[in-house]
Amino acid sequence: MQIIPDLDTGGAELSAIEISGAITVAGGRSIVLSRGGRLEGDLAAAGGQLIRFPAATKNPVRILANALEIARLVKEQGADLIHARSRAPAWSALIAAKRAGVPFVTTYHGAYNEKGPVKRLYNSVMARSDLIIANSHYTAKLVEDRYGTRGERLRVIHRGVDMERFDPAAISEERVKSLRRAWGLREDERAVLHPARLTSWKGQATVIAAAQRLKAAGRLGGSVVILAGDAQGRDYYANALKAQIAEAGLEEHVRLVGHVSDMPAAFAASSAAIVASVEPEAFGRTATEAQAMGCPVIATNIGAPPETVLAEPAVSASDATGWLVPPEDGDALARALTQLLELSDDHICNMAKRARARVAEQFSLDAMKTKTLAVYDELLQSQLKQSFLSSSRS
Repeated sequence: MQIIPDLDTGGAELSAIEISGAITVAGGRSIVLSRGGRLEGDLAAAGGQLIRFPAATKNPVRILANALEIARLVKEQGADLIHARSRAPAWSALIAAKRAGVPFVTTYHGAYNEKGPVKRLYNSVMARSDLIIANSHYTAKLVEDRYGTRGERLRVIHRGVDMERFDPAAISEERVKSLRRAWGLREDERAVLHPARLTSWKGQATVIAAAQRLKAAGRLGGSVVILAGDAQGRDYYANALKAQIAEAGLEEHVRLVGHVSDMPAAFAASSAAIVASVEPEAFGRTATEAQAMGCPVIATNIGAPPETVLAEPAVSASDATGWLVPPEDGDALARALTQLLELSDDHICNMAKRARARVAEQFSLDAMKTKTLAVYDELLQSQLKQSFLSSSRS
């Protein structure tokens, strides 16, 4: 039984669905407690069962009531284990797991700001489980430093990329053309993609600032920056970005296109991808997905991206799979983007091959699934991992 507030968009939600699929393939049954959202169909297709549940509440009284209801559902549904992927429902899940006598797992999906003792206590629930899954070595170190968590309770499992879905050879020309038409791009224009929900810590303002510098230097040329992502109610921020674009005279060079569901085609349609987060990414799936698609990526050098993107000077140019730049540094981002856009086709092709091979080896979806099932096996003395591997081969 996994519990998560919504099934709308985001890495935690996708991971819940992907693990539901792995459990189903292994012969188990997967239940997800959530309010639901646009990914409900994906969950059903993966073989998971949605039970609608007010998992997002932060009201202490409601959290306790939810705990009692979860414990009831555990017994009613015959659940063997609870896996929480968000803080508020994790408190309910922790109480329910103790009450029902079943193992409890958490995945530490985010860096989670701690600005005082109350917030620290609230966040600490993610380190109170029997086993804690950290989605990067950066996240694992964060958990150890904050809560003194011993390493034997931590398992580092990087978020996985579906190498079949994110395969350049699997993307039709029509999918790419359709998306470029939706973005209003001419055939001679190159897309520079920044895929992230519209929130200040994702760094859209820095991307716009970099585009302004490139335009002033006469190096933007036929490139168009695509800011792809929902505002999710932050209309004030979207409006601020539009004002920044207008003030910089970039209306023809920077576009807000909203949510993009076909991300493989989005990377295939783009000459570059940017991860401009100004706060640490606990993992940052965009960087690995872009590399799997052979789309050159520039990411900020904080959080987990240095684990997933190999860049100079840490590695030689012949081993690099992308670029790393300081956060909130429009000049550095502009320089990296200039360098990327001026590379020869052969150089880009070689980098793309290296990047895809590394993602396949270290950050694949199958690796994430088998490692997560192995965590369940540790607690349940089950054979889910072996069943999954056997079913996948047959």
